Amino acid sequence: MSDVFIIGVDMIKFGRFPDRTVPSLAAEAALMALDDAGLTINDMQALYCGNLGQASGMVGQRMLAEIGQTGIPVVNVANACATGATAFRDGWMSIKAGLYDLVLAVGVEQMGKGLLGGGGGVSPEGLIGSGTMPAMFAHIGNEHSRKYGTTFEQFAKVSVKNHHHSTLNPKSMYQVETPLEQVMGSEMISFPNTKLMCSVNVDGSAAAVLASETMVKRLGLMDRAVRIRASTMTSNPFEDRQMAMPDFSGATRLAAKVAYEAAGVGPEDINLIELHDCFATAELVHYENLGICAPGEAGWLIDEGVTALGGKVPVNVSGGLLSKGHPLGATGIANIYEVATHLRGAAGARQVEGARLGLTHVVGGGPGMGTACAIHILEKA
Repeated sequence: MSDVFIIGVDMIKFGRFPDRTVPSLAAEAALMALDDAGLTINDMQALYCGNLGQASGMVGQRMLAEIGQTGIPVVNVANACATGATAFRDGWMSIKAGLYDLVLAVGVEQMGKGLLGGGGGVSPEGLIGSGTMPAMFAHIGNEHSRKYGTTFEQFAKVSVKNHHHSTLNPKSMYQVETPLEQVMGSEMISFPNTKLMCSVNVDGSAAAVLASETMVKRLGLMDRAVRIRASTMTSNPFEDRQMAMPDFSGATRLAAKVAYEAAGVGPEDINLIELHDCFATAELVHYENLGICAPGEAGWLIDEGVTALGGKVPVNVSGGLLSKGHPLGATGIANIYEVATHLRGAAGARQVEGARLGLTHVVGGGPGMGTACAIHILEKA
C-alpha cells in the first residue's frame, strides 16, 4: 500500500465570526490548503468534511457550492471532538486503499460563547448536560492528585505554558500571557480547573490535502511533503454499563500503543506533540497516557519545563485548546496543521528546532456516548 502524505495544509485564525456561515468558514480553510499545495478543487478526487454542530446539514456539499461543485464524492463526518481527525483519517484510508490519489479533508465548527460543556454553544463532546465536562475533568485531576500528589499549582502551570506559547502563534484566538497567580486566582469552575484552565468555544476551520506517494512524486512536492506514519482510532477499551462513563485515558493509551507500533517508533522518538488539553488537568494526565513519562511523573515534567518550547518534548506549542481555542470539528485538523508546519520548518518564532516526528491527539465522548480517540504520527519526508 502507498504511503500517504500531506502536501497542503492550513487553518484560519480562530475567533468568533457570528456573521459568517459554516460552509463559508470551511471554504476559506479549504482554499488556503489547496493554495498551499498549488492545486485547485478540480484536482481533488474526494472530500471528507468534519462538523459536529450541523452534522445533518451536508456541510461538505454546501462548501463545494462556494468553491466549485465538481461531482466528487463527499463524506460528512461527526465524531465528537475527534470529528476533524476522523475526516482526515477517512481521507488517509481512501488513499491507502488505492481508491484515490488526491483528497481534501476539512474540519469546521461555529460555536457560541461560554465554557466548553458549561452551557455556551455546543458542549465539547456533543449536546450533553451543562457543566458535565468540567466536572469530569476535575474528577480526573483530583484522582491524579490522590494517587500521585499532583498539586493545584502544577495543573495551573499547564495553562501558563500554553498561554505563553499562544503569544507566538498568530492564528491563536488568544495571544496573552497569564502568570501563575492570575491562573490560580481566576474564577473557579470545578476544582482544580479555574476559568483560565478551561478551553473556550471559538469558531474555526482547518483543511489538509492528502496525496499518494505516486502523486507527490508526479507533482514534485516531496521536499515539502509530510508523511503520515500512523493513523489510529479507538473507542472505550471496555464498557461499564453501570457507570456509562467515557474512558478518555484508556482510549488514549490504546490508541497510542497502536500508533507507535504502526509507525515503528516509541514515545522517546517524538519531537513535539499537540494533544487534547480541553482542561489543564487533561494535559497532565495525557502526558502519561501517551507514554512520554511514567505514571505519576507528569507534575515533574511541567515543573521542569520538559513540555515547554525549548524542552525535550514541547507540547501544545500552538497554544493548545486553552489558548488557540477548540472549535470542535476543526480541532483535529488544526492540530495536524501545527505539527506539519513544524516538520516543514515553517513555524516561525515557535519553531521546534530539528523536528522530524510529531504526534497529534484528540479524544472526545461523554456519559452514555462512549469515547472516540484519534492519534496521528507525522514525519518530515
